[in-house]
Amino acid sequence: MKDKTKTMLFISSAIILCTCFTSITHAEPTVMVTSYSLDPGILFPGDTAELTVTLTNTEITGTKTDTDYINGLPVDQKIDTIAATLDKVWITDDGDGTNLIRSEKSFNNIGDLSPGSSLTLSFQITADENISEGQYHPIIRVDVEDYQDVKYPIPIRIDNRSVSLLPDDAPSKISIGGTTDISFNVVNNRMDSVEGITLTSNNNNELEFNPNSIFIGSLESGESKEVTISLHPNELGKKKLSLILSYFNANNPHSHTYNSNIEIIEVLDVAPILYSVPTTIEKGQSTRISLEVYNAKTETITGVIVKPITEATIIPTQYYIGSMDADDVFSATFDLYTDEIDYGNHTMDFQVSFKQGNEIYETPAISSSFTVVPMDDSSVNRGFILPVGIIASAVVSVVLFFEYKKRRRNGK
Repeated sequence: MKDKTKTMLFISSAIILCTCFTSITHAEPTVMVTSYSLDPGILFPGDTAELTVTLTNTEITGTKTDTDYINGLPVDQKIDTIAATLDKVWITDDGDGTNLIRSEKSFNNIGDLSPGSSLTLSFQITADENISEGQYHPIIRVDVEDYQDVKYPIPIRIDNRSVSLLPDDAPSKISIGGTTDISFNVVNNRMDSVEGITLTSNNNNELEFNPNSIFIGSLESGESKEVTISLHPNELGKKKLSLILSYFNANNPHSHTYNSNIEIIEVLDVAPILYSVPTTIEKGQSTRISLEVYNAKTETITGVIVKPITEATIIPTQYYIGSMDADDVFSATFDLYTDEIDYGNHTMDFQVSFKQGNEIYETPAISSSFTVVPMDDSSVNRGFILPVGIIASAVVSVVLFFEYKKRRRNGK
């Protein structure tokens, strides 16, 4: 019995002794940056971006056990949650001290982050305007009370490549008559998309164009889009075409100016071409005038009308052609009468009107001169001999007819 009692006391003492060495059982919290996002993903120098960071306490044990002892015996047992206390979260440079990418914002006295839980924080970061192209690594710093702090570098790319406005069909000289279309290609040279692309007229632009603003929208990396504007010059000379291409990299506005010198000249790209016009016309006579209308423009024109301008009588008073595609040629003829005009020199003009877009244009007049002269004697004699000859022929025919009938009667 004594031996049994001694054995029980030994076991109890061993249990108490082991308990003294296992008074606390818990795991320390571990805070990590588990995800982040940057908008926009690639920055221009001077751009701002929103950096969103998610911090997670990756420890999955939810409690810790603290045991108090008096005289070697367990007296009180306290159960606490293991949490990471976040004192401060902020962003620093990547070690060179230049702060070329910086954030003025920091989060202080955030509080506890329990096991398995996450916290998302947003920072506005700014790239210096004089920053060079390349990859940078500003550091997320997390001050964790009583436990290991966090230092996590975030890769950020700076890229100077922009959106280009490239002329596709932009002549150095255009006609003052009507409108001339000019085409451009808008190309996104960046590694990410851009939005809100708009082409507008600069304030110091010396040429009117329509439409005066073109909204293009968004372009993915490497994507391009063609745009066309219609110039409507109203005076001759060398003029400056100045356009502004604006767009957004996320919330960051950017713009580039395109300048081009264009000379406005007087070229009849829509005009009548006279190819059969007499220089002299006898009084009282008529003659035919032939011409062609050529559309040298790069687009269709409508409502094309040729108008003769002269004091002589001319028929028709206008020649309606209608629609003409680019490089089309149409012929037109007019009959000119000299009955009601005096002898001497006279002029005859031809003008073409047409519609392009919503505007109506008139070309400068093409002039030709002619002289009205009296009929010469040969013309008069020819005019008299012809009817006399016809009458004589008719009389002879009648005589021969009756003579033929008379002989037939006698023959019977």
